[in-house]
Amino acid sequence: MDIAALKTANPDHWMKATAIRALAMDAVQAANSGHPGMPMGMADVATVLFERHLKFDASAPNWADRDRFILSAGHGSMLIYALLYLTGYKQMTLEQIKNFRQWGAITAGHPEYGHVEGVETTTGPLGQGISNAVGFAMAEEKLRAEFGAKVVDHHTYVIAGDGCLMEGISHEAIGLAGHQKLGRLIVLWDNNDITIDGSVSLSDRTDQRARFAAAGWKVLACDGHDAADIDRALTEAKGSDQPVLIDCKTVIGFGSPAKAGTSGAHGSPLGDAEIATTKAIYGWEYGPFEIPADVLDAWRAIGARGATAHEEWKTRFEALSGTKQAEFTRRMAGEAPKKLESAIRAFKKQIAESAPKVATRKSSEMVLEVVNTVCPETIGGSADLTGSNNTKTAGLGVFNAEDRKGRYVYYGIREHGMAAAMNGLALHGGLKPYGGTFMCFTDYARGAMRLSSLMGVPVTYVMTHDSIGLGEDGPTHQPVEHLAMLRATPNVNVFRPCDTVETAEAWELALTAKRTPSVLALTRQGLPTYRTEHKAKNLTAQGAYVLADADGKRQAILMATGSEVEIAMEARDLLQAEGIGTRVVSFPCWELFEDQPEAYRRKVLPAGPVRVAVEAAIRFGWDRWLFGERGRREKSGFVGMHDFGASAPAPTLYKELGITAEAVAEKVKSLL
Repeated sequence: MDIAALKTANPDHWMKATAIRALAMDAVQAANSGHPGMPMGMADVATVLFERHLKFDASAPNWADRDRFILSAGHGSMLIYALLYLTGYKQMTLEQIKNFRQWGAITAGHPEYGHVEGVETTTGPLGQGISNAVGFAMAEEKLRAEFGAKVVDHHTYVIAGDGCLMEGISHEAIGLAGHQKLGRLIVLWDNNDITIDGSVSLSDRTDQRARFAAAGWKVLACDGHDAADIDRALTEAKGSDQPVLIDCKTVIGFGSPAKAGTSGAHGSPLGDAEIATTKAIYGWEYGPFEIPADVLDAWRAIGARGATAHEEWKTRFEALSGTKQAEFTRRMAGEAPKKLESAIRAFKKQIAESAPKVATRKSSEMVLEVVNTVCPETIGGSADLTGSNNTKTAGLGVFNAEDRKGRYVYYGIREHGMAAAMNGLALHGGLKPYGGTFMCFTDYARGAMRLSSLMGVPVTYVMTHDSIGLGEDGPTHQPVEHLAMLRATPNVNVFRPCDTVETAEAWELALTAKRTPSVLALTRQGLPTYRTEHKAKNLTAQGAYVLADADGKRQAILMATGSEVEIAMEARDLLQAEGIGTRVVSFPCWELFEDQPEAYRRKVLPAGPVRVAVEAAIRFGWDRWLFGERGRREKSGFVGMHDFGASAPAPTLYKELGITAEAVAEKVKSLL
């Protein structure tokens, strides 16, 4: 690269882009940790994007109609931090830049949603950002169809690297985006041919342009260090009716004589001497973290440029009817509709009276028939298991390129991509996504599900076929350790309802959560309704409660979830017939029970009686309730799984694996 020629050709652009490079080098050096090479290589692309194309107002970071900018290559976090500081985002001070990667700073090693305004999503694991972006773009299309282009009319821009495109999730994401014809999605590929190990050619030979084109994307290319060429490509991209990949050919660590174009620029500081040499090559005659006033003023003008568009948007928004304004505001704030509580209560009363025996996956569908009527913000879907997950209800319509008002997404066999897209749908605002697959395939969705919890995004995961109760599909499809894995994850509510009433209560909690995702673990086999006495109160919100108390002296407490509540209730009958007073505690959500006051937990799980837990999953985690909370190890037991399942009808499996009412009763008697 002829840096002298680039400086001469466009000196104003050069100085603005060099400010990004200088801040990236200085911050990584001060932290003695980080990735300077990517910000140095993509500074020209980012400068053109922010100066000439990105619609944003730095003084109003949460403006609903801003363009969304997602740094999928999150290791290059100093790129976005530099941009936020330079354009004048209030939270991103120079002091925060100086404390890059340090305790208490908002400038984390990878961009973290919720830490700083301007970061739209957490992009640590590669591939997540580009996959979240598909959800962001879907949300824009959906809300534009509902509220009109006068108030929803923006793009989603992504900077992604070679690593993002190698990760398998990216294949799911680009396939979904191409099929959906998300023309407002523009991905800027930092094509620098370098990974941590060295040249991309060490591990990959994929023709990425052909790959994206085959998936239905428009593919463009530009010189990633030529401002005019970058501008040309971005201008052309904005006129597309397909998602767009722009192949930006760049040099990692651009300008560093010792490390440019090598993996040495990727993940470690350049060193004081190399920084000084590189700055001299740039013509940057300033000390660490020093930005000359004229350059900073130019950047601040870029940050203020969108204020006019923002004010014009406000005028258009205020021209909407009061009802439509209120609805848009409610939905962007993530507030549940007022009708939801009464609709759930009426549904519970109806179920208590009719007492159906249905699988909880069917219960969920019944609840969704009610919920989707009163919550226009729900957008459902399934990873090619619609008929099994029971996630599609009447009147939703299908969201696709022909109907953006549809509320059901056929995600295809893309569990990981579905979960990541749902994160994007939720993060964008205005929509409440839910999606289904089999419980055992939480393994495939796990990466994005963990980020739902980490970011505090209230996505709802409908996970059916939740145990050996699914039967003949066998151990590959029978989840055994998955409940333990999900319960071990911070900030996620794992619901395993025992009947239709608990399922309704779980849905109410999921849809009113503000900062917590929910997993609904639902059965294939039919279950009786146990909550036949209507209570307006949401008992599932307590996490666990007494479903049936002992007749006579209480000698045993049976704890169970989901389908095993039926087994516990049958075991209670056997024990009571022998004069052994037995309480059954339904335990639909461990996390919510743990949050209850000590007095309530003591009331549900008092000291004294023996305790037996029943769950068609491994024991891991149950000891917290068996001999924690005033229990005793020698007076507690577990009836459940200790290995993987088998292929057979469900009743046979429960009998052969010893998860029966008789086994539970015998376990209790052995402990008395």
